[in-house]
Amino acid sequence: MSNASEYTPPKVWTWDSESGGRFASINRPVAGPTHDKTLPVGKHPFQVYSLATPNGVKVTVMLEELLERGHEAAEYDAWLINITEGDQFSSGYVAINPNSKIPVMVDHSTPSPTRVFESGSILLYLAEKFGAFLPTDHAARTEAMNWLFWQMGSAPFLGGGFGHFYAYAPTKIEYAINRYAMETKRQLDVLNRHLADHEYLAGDEYSIADMATWPWYGALVKGLLYEAGEFLQVQSYEHVIRWADAIADRPAAQRGRKVNRVWGEPADQLPERHDASDFELSTLDQRQG
Repeated sequence: MSNASEYTPPKVWTWDSESGGRFASINRPVAGPTHDKTLPVGKHPFQVYSLATPNGVKVTVMLEELLERGHEAAEYDAWLINITEGDQFSSGYVAINPNSKIPVMVDHSTPSPTRVFESGSILLYLAEKFGAFLPTDHAARTEAMNWLFWQMGSAPFLGGGFGHFYAYAPTKIEYAINRYAMETKRQLDVLNRHLADHEYLAGDEYSIADMATWPWYGALVKGLLYEAGEFLQVQSYEHVIRWADAIADRPAAQRGRKVNRVWGEPADQLPERHDASDFELSTLDQRQG
């Protein structure tokens, strides 16, 4: 391993300059709003404020799956939050998510609007509200919760760890890339071994555990995250690939991944979603045509 330039941490850390990297302009060591802005509110019970990152995709896939299953009360408006421009630091956004991360959801069907932040919390909230995509059997429900929380705890090593140092950091640090590549491959091996004997994460039943995990690890094994497929040799995780392909074939998953997306193929970009017809009428290719 090559020697990196030595860094000695000061006794007290101070924020005196941007750290560099893709998201340096929005990183700061304090919370709270940076500007005043009221969030829009549409006509549907659920208002989602998000971007089609893996965490954002979890929620829109869940809502589309609920609608696919016939839960009409799961209709929603999805508003674009451009995190590179700091939309998540508006006063309106911070009021519903003090952590200033996407996604966040507000349920207007309750006596007073209920805010729900953190993607895992949103998935669990919707599953319990509609009695869907969370097994009722004690053992299967516990297994689904095991994998839901596995994903919530593991993905920061993939995204903030491997993804940051491999794709976004201003310099390539061998130790950091090796450290997080090792952990990412270990996580993929955990999934691969489990899915060798199970159709879905909680067993035979598709659940919120799969919806939480697919946008991260499903995209990774299909070579869609960080352009790191060859580096991580993702083709070797055959059982994860089988599982990822099965979810990608679901119409609701195909719709959900398009919502709040502003990159990629024009037909896959639906910056805002306010009606089911938007998938046919309002994707970028339709608006350009």
